[in-house]
Amino acid sequence: MKTPSSGIAGPWARLTAVSALALILAASLPPTLAVAQDAAATSTAPVLSLDEALRRAALVDPSLAPTQARRQASRAAVRQADVRPNPTLGVMVENFPTIGGGDLFRRTETTLTAERRFERGGDRSARVSLAEAEGLLVDATARIRQLDRLEQVQRAWAEALAAQAELEIARERLDLAERFQTEVGRRVDMARDPLFAGARAEAELAQAQIDFDQAGITVRVANISLARFWDGSSDFTLGAETFADTRSALDVTDGVAQADLDIFVAQRDIAVARVAVETARARSDATVSAGVRHFGDGNDLGFVVGASIPLGRYDQNLGAIDRARAEGLAAEGDLAAARIDREREIARLQVQVMARASEARRIGQETLPQAERAVVLVRDGFNRGGFTYNDVISAQTALLQTRARRVAVLKQFHIDRARLDRLTGAHGALILALETQP
Repeated sequence: MKTPSSGIAGPWARLTAVSALALILAASLPPTLAVAQDAAATSTAPVLSLDEALRRAALVDPSLAPTQARRQASRAAVRQADVRPNPTLGVMVENFPTIGGGDLFRRTETTLTAERRFERGGDRSARVSLAEAEGLLVDATARIRQLDRLEQVQRAWAEALAAQAELEIARERLDLAERFQTEVGRRVDMARDPLFAGARAEAELAQAQIDFDQAGITVRVANISLARFWDGSSDFTLGAETFADTRSALDVTDGVAQADLDIFVAQRDIAVARVAVETARARSDATVSAGVRHFGDGNDLGFVVGASIPLGRYDQNLGAIDRARAEGLAAEGDLAAARIDREREIARLQVQVMARASEARRIGQETLPQAERAVVLVRDGFNRGGFTYNDVISAQTALLQTRARRVAVLKQFHIDRARLDRLTGAHGALILALETQP
């Protein structure tokens, strides 16, 4: 039996199954075939920039449809809040005779009245203001959700870049292990090194091959994960120079993302509008009625007019007014606290981003050249018999660790940059452009 929600769950279930299958295939692909396919794809695949990745993800944001529905609901709430109370039509029949008491129509009196309630104290305008403030909260919440999703896209893009850089390190390690295994094998054949040196070199080569294969799988999985944000294919490259580019550290943006503050402003405005609503409710509404009375005995007609207004003797709605005012003060305090917290986090990230950019630049300019020179010198000395196998391994390990450290710093730089862009609302213009496009 098909449940009402099966029509919605079906496409999502199929999408999840396709994503899982893609990841499994990427992980289970034979290493040699996978590397060959990656090399062929890299030569023809287009370069995917961060701006393009963000644009693709924003265009197919799954929250757009429910957000549009919520906005329609808020507009409907504004229309409903602006509606006046309905008039009331009433009828009353009096002097029903008892059983056997005579003619029914000659002794009854029938009154037909029309009543209308007049709102006093600005109820309608207060309701409209409250509904409009709730609509602003819907807009602010939607923008925050979109900014959060774009941050996830930017982080996935950074992780894909880092995976690509780690693959290059694994490829370099594999190349070094292959060359060194060849050299050690030649020295073992010449009886210049013991047999265990050759076995150790072969083990190092095997481990380097495993690490290279795993790094290739990680790249494919990272690209697939990134492409899932727009339900597209992963036939793209990211560009190695993009990962090492730290010039964005100089783009210091001041100010908190407006959407993060708008949600507190909307909550404050809702509390203020609710105070007006509760204050208006404290003033009793007047009800005016007018009608016609028919007297059965004689068929006479008479006009009746009435009015009523509740007395504010006990319930003056003071508790609801005080509650709304307290909620307004709380929202104002939340706004100030949120601004301070986000400004402090932005200042910390700005310093951290610049520090990581400086560290990555110094590693590339100072540490890496020295480590590369040390490997060349040790290998030359090893070929001449001046260094041991352990010396060569140590030099190569130090070089690879330096490269891995630089990759880790750059990866964290881009992740911190993604968080900084989120807090400052750097992608707000993209969201606004998509909202205003036809």
